Amino acid sequence: MALTSDPPVDPLTKEPAAPAAPPAAGLVVVPVRHPWRWVAVAATAVLLVQFAHGLVTNPGWEWDVFAAFFSTETILKAVWVTLQLTFHGTALGFAIGIVVAFMRLSASPFLRSVAFGYIWAFRSIPLIVQLLFWFNLAYLYKELSVGIPFGPSFFSFDTMGLVGEMSAAVLGLALHQAAYAAEIVRGGVLAVDEGQLQAAASLGIPKLRQVRRIILPQAMRSILPNAANEVISLFKGTSIVSVMAIGELFYQVQVVYGRNGRVVPLLMVATAWYILLTTALSVVQHYVERHYAKGSTR
Repeated sequence: MALTSDPPVDPLTKEPAAPAAPPAAGLVVVPVRHPWRWVAVAATAVLLVQFAHGLVTNPGWEWDVFAAFFSTETILKAVWVTLQLTFHGTALGFAIGIVVAFMRLSASPFLRSVAFGYIWAFRSIPLIVQLLFWFNLAYLYKELSVGIPFGPSFFSFDTMGLVGEMSAAVLGLALHQAAYAAEIVRGGVLAVDEGQLQAAASLGIPKLRQVRRIILPQAMRSILPNAANEVISLFKGTSIVSVMAIGELFYQVQVVYGRNGRVVPLLMVATAWYILLTTALSVVQHYVERHYAKGSTR
């Protein structure tokens, strides 16, 4: 038996529709034109060329002064202090943030409330206020002791000698960073399919191993982009510790141009170092993300 199909029917006349006419011979296909796109490209190119021309020809930039101070010993030491603040603030901040994140994910209402209160407080108080508070900790507490709560102490520390300028800066940056890191880690953990945990639990895998081998490797795909942004923000945010007279990059640049009056070229020195190091961090971020993206991209 032959299989046939009815011809299409015109919905208005209920009669079989006429067959479609063949395409006209010699039909010219005209590509879609985007005149305004080319106008925008031309205008943007002109602005970029003008900006580059100004950088090269404007004597106010004083590129000779920029070259003279870019790699001086004072600036290099300041860059090293900035990198130390970034590394210690990031390491300690994310270590605390991971603990706070899992407290927020805990089944205990008390732990969840404490973690929420920590995040709320440190995200609400400006970083500069936190830094100045830790810098003046000795004003509130002359010494810190370790012992039985509300009982005798075994030994004590003098806060004036314990919390110096650098320690206060690292502590303030880390505790501030931990509040944001906790939410980043919590979001990454929640992005992992709950069925993964149920399957791991059904196999009898211990909780700690579930976190270390199943949850975190998958959560890293969601955590890394936001975490890298926070690290870069912290790197640039270390300039705020200049209020504590710590010799990081921005503070040393201020000291130098306060002496010689060359404000613009010295600010460009700081800008160039921030751009170079931020670019290096972005490259590291790319390769770390590619490592954890194995199996998810083709």
